[in-house]
Amino acid sequence: RNVVGRVAGRGRGYVVLGAHYDTKDLPGFVGANDGASGTAVVTQIARTLRPRQLRRTVVFVLFDGEEAPRGTPDSLFAQEGLRGSRVAARRFAGARAMILLDFVGDRRLRIPREGYSDEALWRKLRAASRRVGAARAFPDEVFGSIQDDHLPFIGEGVPSIDLIDFDFECFHRTCDDLSAVSERSLDVTGETVLSLLASL
Repeated sequence: RNVVGRVAGRGRGYVVLGAHYDTKDLPGFVGANDGASGTAVVTQIARTLRPRQLRRTVVFVLFDGEEAPRGTPDSLFAQEGLRGSRVAARRFAGARAMILLDFVGDRRLRIPREGYSDEALWRKLRAASRRVGAARAFPDEVFGSIQDDHLPFIGEGVPSIDLIDFDFECFHRTCDDLSAVSERSLDVTGETVLSLLASL
């Protein structure tokens, strides 16, 4: 079940800010970065924003069902995972933009542009990162493409970006606990995304 909220903007149109709150169904797996980090930043931005602070309304969506059920082969991930975002993308197909936060708490945060992510929206994110002094965390590079919760929005024609740290060493491993997450990385991500939202 998705969790949805919104903070009204001054003008017309809305953007979606989302993250998945489920974690991989593995024994002993916590998911401090893979799931909880994006959820924490989305929740904190939602708490921080005041009505009419930004031009655009921000719709916050915490997706359920991003992870495929245990035992699902990687070849079936797009069919068995991304369940919550498929529902949300249909509901919010009129969004001006969609920003997805996934794996944003790594102690060595480095998030290049994900291959499916909208190039123009990524340039705006890079500009936002420079404004808050965080450009090193978001290098001007492209590194791979990943099936993630932004894809259903792209399928609906919504310009979307996926903020995901490809180099996270504890991906789907029990070491993805609080020791793998940096408060500084969460702050850098949050400040950058808030600056981006203010520019849209």
